[in-house]
Amino acid sequence: MAEQPSLLKSIIKKGLAGVVVGVILVVLAKALEFPPVFQTMFFIYAMLGAAVYVLLDAPAVKPVGGAKALIALIVFYAVISGVYIGGASLLPQYDPQDEKGKIEKLLKPKRAATEQGKAEELLARTQALAEKAEALMKRLQAAGVGGTGEAPGAGGANAATGPGAATGDMVAMGKQQWDLQECYNCHKLEGKGGKKRGPELDNIGSLMTPEQLRQKVLEPQSWMAEGFEKEYEKKKMPSKYRELMEDKEVDALVAFLSTLKNPSVNTPKPIQKK
Repeated sequence: MAEQPSLLKSIIKKGLAGVVVGVILVVLAKALEFPPVFQTMFFIYAMLGAAVYVLLDAPAVKPVGGAKALIALIVFYAVISGVYIGGASLLPQYDPQDEKGKIEKLLKPKRAATEQGKAEELLARTQALAEKAEALMKRLQAAGVGGTGEAPGAGGANAATGPGAATGDMVAMGKQQWDLQECYNCHKLEGKGGKKRGPELDNIGSLMTPEQLRQKVLEPQSWMAEGFEKEYEKKKMPSKYRELMEDKEVDALVAFLSTLKNPSVNTPKPIQKK
């Protein structure tokens, strides 16, 4: 009969196996970006597993009974509980408030940088729009367009050129407002943008008047798109534009939206709510 390996050899052999398995688990945990506390726990679990296999090779203890067995059982559970509780207390403890503070600390500079970047971008776009508006006014003055939209003493051709150019610039400014206010995040247009939070708007100019479009922009709850009842109830469209946009910017956006008259796109029917 083969001689059983000694307890010391078993401890060394299986202890090394536990270390190897523990290192492998730690490497995998790091590769999968597990927190350090989990990496430590995985290593401890590997060593506990090795300890269990060592105990299987340990020599049998003498059987006991009666009061000695009860006392031995109580001592065993006391030792095991002490080891587990003591070991667990050495590991980092999870505190939701502490973790929340850490997350806030990490996000604060990123959030500040993002808000600063957006503010700078908005200022740059606003300045560009102001320059375009100033250039438009100069063109109108050069064309001699008065308050009535007609050049004094000019023929029909000049009268058509002035307002036509003004309308074209207004629509272009409206398209810039579409991009500036990031309307494409919720609404699809010409097959681009949209995350199904709002309807496609390719034919909205055929379904709503400029006054109704303006009301929808400034008072989102005044109109609802058919089939978007859930989004309407959740107030997916924010009411921030009355504070963010000037009247001329709203007018430009409405002018742009009014030109969207593509009947091949199934833009949902608008429903007035109030």
